[in-house]
Amino acid sequence: MKLSRRQVLKALACAAPAAISTYVSAQSPQVIRITARRFTYSPNTITLKKAVPVVLELTTEDVFMGFNVPDFNVRADIVPGKTARVPLAPDKTGTFVFLCDVFCGSGHEQMNGQIVVVE
Repeated sequence: MKLSRRQVLKALACAAPAAISTYVSAQSPQVIRITARRFTYSPNTITLKKAVPVVLELTTEDVFMGFNVPDFNVRADIVPGKTARVPLAPDKTGTFVFLCDVFCGSGHEQMNGQIVVVE
């Protein structure tokens, strides 16, 4: 069966969006937005898959804060009005604490959350 030029172009036009979408999703890590406020993170629990890269986007409108995940050697400053982008590809499963490591006032000691990494 011989296809006409029009049939070939139509088939390519239908296949292209799916191919581009697959390429883009394979290249772009998921972005997870985290908002820091005195004395909480929102969300304060994040579930990730082992070895799947993500980018954490950290913001605050309050005061200068920190973000630290000691088990993954990840750290960032969170500056009011700016976005800190932190890449993370967890290499182990379990539950890991993240915390503010810049004193931000009374209540700072309870400012933490958790990252749950599953297979």
